Amino acid sequence: MVLTIGLVGGLGLFLFGMIFMGDALQKAAGSKLKDMLATLTQKKIYGIVMGCIVTVIIQSSSATTVMTVGFVNAGLLNLTQAIGIIMGSNIGTTVTAQLVSFDIEVIAPLIIGIAVGIYLLSKNKRTKNVANIFIGFGILFLGMGLMKEAIKPLKDSQVFVDAIVNFNNPVIGLITGLAITAVLQSSAATTGLLIAVAGSGLLTIEMAFPVILGTNIGTCVTALLSSLGTNKTAKRAAIIHIVIKVIGALAFLIYLRFPVQTLVEFMTPLRVERQIANAHTIFNIITVIAVYPFSSRIVEFSHKIIRGEDERQRGDLKYVDNRLLATPEIAIGQIKKEITRMFNIVNQQLINSKKLFLEFDKKLSNDVFETEGVVNKLETSLVDYTISLTSKILNEDQIDKVALLARTITDVERIGDLAENLVEMSVVNHRNRLDFSEEAKEEIKELFDKVTKIFTLSKNAFENETMEHSMEIKTLDMEIKELCEIYLTNHIKRIKKPDYNTQTELVFLDALSNLERIGNHSKNITESLMRFTA
Repeated sequence: MVLTIGLVGGLGLFLFGMIFMGDALQKAAGSKLKDMLATLTQKKIYGIVMGCIVTVIIQSSSATTVMTVGFVNAGLLNLTQAIGIIMGSNIGTTVTAQLVSFDIEVIAPLIIGIAVGIYLLSKNKRTKNVANIFIGFGILFLGMGLMKEAIKPLKDSQVFVDAIVNFNNPVIGLITGLAITAVLQSSAATTGLLIAVAGSGLLTIEMAFPVILGTNIGTCVTALLSSLGTNKTAKRAAIIHIVIKVIGALAFLIYLRFPVQTLVEFMTPLRVERQIANAHTIFNIITVIAVYPFSSRIVEFSHKIIRGEDERQRGDLKYVDNRLLATPEIAIGQIKKEITRMFNIVNQQLINSKKLFLEFDKKLSNDVFETEGVVNKLETSLVDYTISLTSKILNEDQIDKVALLARTITDVERIGDLAENLVEMSVVNHRNRLDFSEEAKEEIKELFDKVTKIFTLSKNAFENETMEHSMEIKTLDMEIKELCEIYLTNHIKRIKKPDYNTQTELVFLDALSNLERIGNHSKNITESLMRFTA
């Protein structure tokens, strides 16, 4: 019982320390580092470097791969770029194993004590982040020490010794490593556990090597699970990760196992822990070097496994993905793309509503009503996504950006509703065989032209984050209001004439109100932009 408590507690501290250290490293490095994944990967070699760096910092190749799947799903990366990041993450994850293979657990309490003291005494945010790195580092090694102490008594357990001997069978060792990593969701944790067992003197590199290969395949499980519910391209990214790991594991198991074992034994003949860490690193580096020239073929193979093109409904979000919430700056940029898409859809609604007012077309009216359903679905999904983003740690600039996006989503959706209202009015006119006077048609046409123009200018201001046309937008808004007042007066004069149809003029009055409100919402978009980007 005491042994189980020590082993479970040690493993828990190890995982917590690794996560805590990774979070602190991320904060110290800033948000820019992960954002670079989506921008500095135009060549596979750059992707390998970035994948390695990010994985070293966030202490998890699984997290890097999950992030990459999210980028691919959102269209930020293609598969050629993604494969570089995946290969780089495989190398970066070996750093943790290298660290834990040294006997630092002896001074772990001292590291934690000094780091906590610095954290409590310092008022500087960056210094606190650095202190947290060392706190996590110390906890990681404290957990490692507990695991080693818990495992020592097992040397006298014949059952445990017999179980370890089974690792002499490479297939059993590989399956064991795969299963443990799939459960723990961390190849670094499994390797740490393996090093702890090796420290008790029960394990040799010959026994450990197949387990190492299994842990490298097991780490694919996280990426595979994260690809569920994504588009086909993102699923292909997860398949690529599996293919690279399986090819590497099989090649080492069949051809390279003994040469590498000999090499690591020569490098550190008396330390099995170091042999395990070095074998883990050499496996991943050689695998990357071996598959790099064939990366295009692997991408092609993923297309054969996952066939066909992505099918999206019109109202589905195209550019955002929940995995991007871990990188707020990128998520914000992707929300902006979705809003621009909403702008374009609503702009077409306005154009169509003008056509229907001047000459009714049943098919066109049905298209507008269907499109409004698309806009409403986009708005609901975007609002939910934006709310999820606000739960993340954002800096002041990002908070302002999110507030601007939320306001703009609302304004654009309202304009879509008003365009639909205008179409409903044209349907009423058509159904009741009503028609506007030529004078009323000209007035409506002029208002539509100004409303479409102010909406287009607001759209351009939002896309380009420029206030170049802010005065023109204000002027247009005033002109629309003035014209509505003038046309209202004209409307009252027309009603007084005995040959005018009152029902038609009531529709005309509603049209004036809706067009004025469209102009007002368009102006609001620019005013929000001025407020949050000043």
